[in-house]
Amino acid sequence: MAQDKNQNDSSSGVSNGHADSSGKESQEQVFNPPKSVAENAHVKSMDEYRSRYKVSVDDPEKFWKPIVDEFYFEKPQPEGTPYFEYNFDVTKGPINISWLKGAKTNICYNALDRIIDTKGLGKNVAFYWEGNDPDDSSEITYEDLRKQVCKFANALKSLGVKKGDRVAIYMPMVVELAVSLLACARLGAIHSVVFGGYSADSLADRILDAQASVLVTADGAWRGDKIIHLKEISDKALERCKAEKHEVQHCIVVQHLSRLSQAKKDSVGSPNKRKNYDYKAPFQGPRDKYYQQLIENEPETCTPEWVDAEDPLFMLYTSGSTGKPKGVQHSTAGYMIYAATTFKYVFDYKPGDIYWCTADVGWITGHSYVVYGPLTTGATSVIFEGTPFYPDNSRLWAVIEKYKVSKFYTAPTAIRSLMKFGDAPVQKHNINSLEILGSVGEPINPEAWLWYHRVVGNSKCPIVDTFWQTETGGHVITPLPGATPTKPGSATFPFFGVVPEVLTEEGKLIEGPGEGYLVFKQPWPGIMRTVYGNHERFETTYFKKFPGYYCTGDGARRDEDGYIFITGRVDDLLNVSGHLLSTAQVESALNEHTSVSESAAVAVNHEVKGEALYCFVTLNEGADFNSSLVSELKIKVREKIGAFATPEVIQLAPALPKTRSGKIMRRVLRKIAAGESDFGDTSTLADESSTDIVDRFYWGSTKNI
Repeated sequence: MAQDKNQNDSSSGVSNGHADSSGKESQEQVFNPPKSVAENAHVKSMDEYRSRYKVSVDDPEKFWKPIVDEFYFEKPQPEGTPYFEYNFDVTKGPINISWLKGAKTNICYNALDRIIDTKGLGKNVAFYWEGNDPDDSSEITYEDLRKQVCKFANALKSLGVKKGDRVAIYMPMVVELAVSLLACARLGAIHSVVFGGYSADSLADRILDAQASVLVTADGAWRGDKIIHLKEISDKALERCKAEKHEVQHCIVVQHLSRLSQAKKDSVGSPNKRKNYDYKAPFQGPRDKYYQQLIENEPETCTPEWVDAEDPLFMLYTSGSTGKPKGVQHSTAGYMIYAATTFKYVFDYKPGDIYWCTADVGWITGHSYVVYGPLTTGATSVIFEGTPFYPDNSRLWAVIEKYKVSKFYTAPTAIRSLMKFGDAPVQKHNINSLEILGSVGEPINPEAWLWYHRVVGNSKCPIVDTFWQTETGGHVITPLPGATPTKPGSATFPFFGVVPEVLTEEGKLIEGPGEGYLVFKQPWPGIMRTVYGNHERFETTYFKKFPGYYCTGDGARRDEDGYIFITGRVDDLLNVSGHLLSTAQVESALNEHTSVSESAAVAVNHEVKGEALYCFVTLNEGADFNSSLVSELKIKVREKIGAFATPEVIQLAPALPKTRSGKIMRRVLRKIAAGESDFGDTSTLADESSTDIVDRFYWGSTKNI
């Protein structure tokens, strides 16, 4: 691990660093924590980090017990029950992980009642809500949030929702989204949030797999100057569910559009735009119920359901290499402890901070670092419905200025997108309140890291570049802002309790500098417990490739100082703007078109999105490859998955290069997508004239649209 450097207020003390002729910082530079941050941090130095990290790995119970004791448990863990136990080795029996098994708690109680009644923070703002339009904003205190949660929990209870039931949630970024999660948790129901950018088919897939009995949605949402008709999409999804013999009993609709800024409605000149503001979503009684009417007469108190520490809290679907989304299932107590602890230490959260994570709650980042982590810590946060570019490209900086945000967490895609507008949009706002910056969703390239540090952070804010996954529940490799000297592009070192290793393809341990598969040797409290309804898939996906290890599916490089750099997916998954997609999902959508015989999708580097989709299609005899077909194929992918999955390029392929066993050689395809002509060893291609096939295929690259 890195040695401590002299800390200073600029945070850019240098080891092996220099400025180039343009004055830009070198990417080899090491940035030390500012003295002003380190002096008041929860972890103040690398020596302190190493000491605490060793305890967390060697004696997890000793490390976690004082943290667990800060939370409320209705019933302690029975004496004689192991504090935690696990098996990561499929050759020794079923994979299993448990923490605090037998103890009884409720995460909603810990996020609200404990914060209000024990810590006395009821009148503190829990969330500032910032709408898509700058004229739309509100705030809610912890006391009022508890009332809303209890009213909705009682309403759900009146509809028959009980412990263990699954509730699907398909919502914009509004306070009712957080209320819905917490209300489910209060009842012990399992929530399954589906990102509001997903299509009707994607929503239906997730409802069907979870066998959800209730859907909570909204009439619609604005994204910039575009309206998304969430209820109409929901209706299509529910129709498909019914056709496949699963009828959702209740669809609860938040009337969001109708309450938006009256001033904005009055200012809209176009009759068509005025009509959009007065839009009324379709309504199908008795299945459909308006949220506001449903909770109106419900009591403001609701006794929580005390659940076992290992009872499931939620499932969240993530893409799998087979194309069928898998329901990553998280437990209650372990996830609660880990989300709260990572939030506190990674963002160095303290009372009085204003924290803002720009992620959507449809992703794990929103679960852990918009809802559960901040609330269980008693934090004040911003929930943002809009985009970084509406009404102009300085919106993020305007929001930071408005709320005096001190801790800011966003994605490299957003940073890269905003970089191209230069420094001026940032500098026209007073964002001196910022103390710590965070990055999430994908590896951040050094150029974006340096711009984020220099322009947004004014060269004084530590950057916490966090690596983690839906499956990990919280940060697993990350700097600590008061302790860790950082390198642009590196997630640095493991969080407490996490033991990463780097392995070769053959499973050999790489010690010291090297590059290979990133795996973890032992569990932490927040790691997933299973794939909903399919434990065998859980074992196969994460534990069979390297018995004894959890395999992330990501590659990593460790340098001579022990810093870890994430190199991206090593399987058939892509990371497009922080959204994980399987190639199989995309290919399935393309193959549904009557003109397509087969297809293949690979990732190609993209300066804004990080990775983009580059798709190859082989057509049926007689089909014509033209711009109309390409447009139809892109629409097909949008409809089946979502707009974010739209291919960047679709290329005509005379044939797909395959091995003798029929496996598509994606290595070759990735080289073609990148414009390379040296394909390396092609001896395993099925066709004896393999070189000729690849040459013909390569020259087909001129025929892409």
